[in-house]
Amino acid sequence: MTGDWTVSVGLPLGLRPTAAQLYWHAFGSKLGVVLGPELRALAFLDCVMRADHVVIATAKDGSLLGLAGFKTPEGSFAMGNRAALRQFYGPWGGFWRKYLLGLLSNEVDNVNFLIDGICVAPHARGQGIGTALLHALNDQAKARGYGAVRLDVIATNTRAQKLYRREGFAQTQLHDIGLLRFIFGFSRSITMVRGV
Repeated sequence: MTGDWTVSVGLPLGLRPTAAQLYWHAFGSKLGVVLGPELRALAFLDCVMRADHVVIATAKDGSLLGLAGFKTPEGSFAMGNRAALRQFYGPWGGFWRKYLLGLLSNEVDNVNFLIDGICVAPHARGQGIGTALLHALNDQAKARGYGAVRLDVIATNTRAQKLYRREGFAQTQLHDIGLLRFIFGFSRSITMVRGV
């Protein structure tokens, strides 16, 4: 418990719709062309989010304030699989969406613990929730035997980069996504790593 909120591992069933909305609010501008329209994207996210691949921050009243997904060899928090994409977008729609999402991020890092999206509700920002979520991810990394935590952030997201640097993350790579910028709405991302 920290202040008026708590950080815990896992996503309760009743918070799934809110988690989908929070994730979409944070990443919809990047994923909109691929996973939109919004109502379909929210239904898809609600279906595919892995409750065992996320840490959350909740208020005393149980409302969701923030979440941080992670990726393991067993899967990722919110990207689903080919079957789920086919279910929501049809055979052809599922195929090209899986292909494009794979080009953006389809890796599992066996050395570093991968963060798969971190977001805090707009009304809850500036209260230390993002920092607490990063600490909880660090604890997950330690518990799973990893020596470092890794994330990717859009190069223009200076607010997030400032938080990550303050928490000990250092830039290791700069990626230019080339023509994918016309689909995902950004041109470069930064890989940052922090030891546990």
